[in-house]
Amino acid sequence: MTKHLIFGLFTLLIFSGCANNNSGDKAAQNVERIPEVEAILSRMTLEEKVGQMAQLTLDALTVGENEYHTKEPLRLDMDLVQRALVDYNLGSVLNTASTRARSLEDWHTIVSTLQDVAINETRLGIPIIYGIDAIHGVTYTEGATFFPQQIGQAATWNPQLVRRAAEITAYETRASSLPWNFSPVLDIGRDPRFPRMWETFGEDIYLSSRLGVEMVKGYEGDDIGSKYHVASCPKHFIGYSTPLSGKDRTPAYIPEIELRERHLPPFADAIDAGAHTIMLNSGLINGVPVHASYQLVTELLKVELGFDGLVVTDWADIDNLHSRDRVAETPKEAVKLAINAGVDMAMIPYSLDFCDYLIELVQEGKVPEWRIDDAVRRILNTKYKLNLFETPVTHYEDYPLFGSEEHAKVAYRTAQESITLLKNEEDILPIESDSRILVAGPNANSMRPLNGGWTYSWQGELVDEFATDYSTILDAVREKVGDSNVRFFEGVRYNHDGGYWEDEAYDISGAVRAAANVDYIILALGENSYCEKPGDLHELTLSQNQLDLAKALAETGTPVILVLNQGRPRIIREIEPLMSGVINSYLPGNYGGLAIADVIFGDVNPSGKLPFTYPMYTNSLITYDHKPSEHQEKMAGAYDYESDFAVQYEFGFGLSYTTFEYSNLTLSSDELIEGGAVEVSVTVTNSGDRKGKEVVQLYSSDLYASITPDVRRLRAFEKISLQPEESKKITFTITPEDLSFINAENKRVVEPGQFEVHIDELTKKFTYIGH
Repeated sequence: MTKHLIFGLFTLLIFSGCANNNSGDKAAQNVERIPEVEAILSRMTLEEKVGQMAQLTLDALTVGENEYHTKEPLRLDMDLVQRALVDYNLGSVLNTASTRARSLEDWHTIVSTLQDVAINETRLGIPIIYGIDAIHGVTYTEGATFFPQQIGQAATWNPQLVRRAAEITAYETRASSLPWNFSPVLDIGRDPRFPRMWETFGEDIYLSSRLGVEMVKGYEGDDIGSKYHVASCPKHFIGYSTPLSGKDRTPAYIPEIELRERHLPPFADAIDAGAHTIMLNSGLINGVPVHASYQLVTELLKVELGFDGLVVTDWADIDNLHSRDRVAETPKEAVKLAINAGVDMAMIPYSLDFCDYLIELVQEGKVPEWRIDDAVRRILNTKYKLNLFETPVTHYEDYPLFGSEEHAKVAYRTAQESITLLKNEEDILPIESDSRILVAGPNANSMRPLNGGWTYSWQGELVDEFATDYSTILDAVREKVGDSNVRFFEGVRYNHDGGYWEDEAYDISGAVRAAANVDYIILALGENSYCEKPGDLHELTLSQNQLDLAKALAETGTPVILVLNQGRPRIIREIEPLMSGVINSYLPGNYGGLAIADVIFGDVNPSGKLPFTYPMYTNSLITYDHKPSEHQEKMAGAYDYESDFAVQYEFGFGLSYTTFEYSNLTLSSDELIEGGAVEVSVTVTNSGDRKGKEVVQLYSSDLYASITPDVRRLRAFEKISLQPEESKKITFTITPEDLSFINAENKRVVEPGQFEVHIDELTKKFTYIGH
């Protein structure tokens, strides 16, 4: 954990949008003074400063029916460009137009034109900063390399792969002339109902923090001014992913102790790792919109965590303070609340009224000019560090590895390591390559569900148009065993306008007929692509027609291998016992079909591990790090009832085609003192007959504490590769800081007492004695 989390500075339950000048001044004073930036800032008018704080989406600058719809082929409307960049001194542009992927040439033309106007037709010649959501690759660039979505990358438990994927994404983002990436998502995926769970690293704090740091470092490198790196933007600060309803942008109720214990560490660690920008939570915490919370944005983020970079809103979230959340009576008041709370840049994204309102607010004395200077300094610092004043546009010709085989190999390997084998009854997998196979299910022959949202478009509905050169699950199976050994039953076609296929009928009787005289059935089920609000659910259970299909195929007596292709764990309790094998592929990207087939046919030994707890029931959504009272087998006395703790598969679980044995768990000492460390060692042996990778996971349990402790917490992990009969000794280090927690006074403490460490089924105790 980070050093920033030691003491609490605010009481979360009494947020307000009013400014405390002492904290605000401190936040402003902590921002780096770069001489070149200060020289520009000193010459700027109020209007020029406010313009830098504004960000428009590309659709607002193009030829179209209106500001929301671009006419294809895309052309910039130079009157709109002049108005925004020259008249209003616009500081930033984001997004593609019509949420559609563009070619490298298109991107270079768009950004070059905008930069030419900003630099050559304005008084001070300040370049714009262009931002994009490059979530698992460069979302809106044709030919980009697409990796598994973040939840799949988490399933690899491989920090080196996560960093390399981020490095490649940064390279290809810069090849697209784009220097700012709205990634990674550092919200904690602790509620499987949440439609953006697949954009997270899963439910665990440590796993999310560690992989988040790797992604930030991969994007930013040692210098974001390098033409191969970008500015990262961890999001959505803070508490976005656990709304009470499970639905996007609905209220969350999070006590400060929980916010500090679970939600804050990944952001704090990303800031320590050098993240240059942060995006805010679109929702509300305890009834207060985060965009209006001075306590969260200024006191917590900027002062306590020491963040001296750029804070940007999410889409239209200043206006939402008025139109949706009703904490501001007018749009102008919404601007006042947000800027005084500590917002630096407004993702408007269409109207320039924001600028007019903010100028008026400063002139009326309702927003202090020092707050404007602070925001603009942060924006200009980011542009300067990105080297935009020297190189406002990068050129795709300088990036020969864009979409290359070298990059593809990394994406392919990441997909392979993400695939998680959850069930392998009687070692039915891997399948022999001369088997007769039926491939069925609506996810079997489309690239769209393999990629999910943020792929060539916002909702991912254009994937099948842009990804024709890649292999679906069906294509990949045919490549393994030959067309003559594969029978395919489609049964349903996708709704390409963005709707879920699962609402449509599937020809179940036809699938059953197609299953005659085959050796195995590969059944691809799960979800269609979605993103953000359109992904909200009323029911987490897999749709009824999918369940019925699985049951009918199981009744044929032919072994069924269930391939789950989904962004969150849909409940499969009714059909799981009927399946001979279960594979979770998450959203593995363009190489996911090949990776799934590699695992099914044994060319790759699966090594993915669940980054979340897979639920069994819709009313038993629990995480592995729950409290002891959440796992009660029997009430004191004589009343028997079903256990509270009922999960389909546990966090960190994943099978292999080989076996691993753990032995010789040892501690360097049975006592830990303040400032000291205990080394934890274990020997891992590949006791099977084939090479395999294993994730060695170290957990700790605080046996007694001043508040009820979690039953266990992940403290360290390492992914290793072992040949048959090979053994390796793995050593981890535990420090007092690793054992710390937020206490009832909202302070991070370590309390003396007994602890247990767990690796696999091995356990040892030690005592922390403090001073």
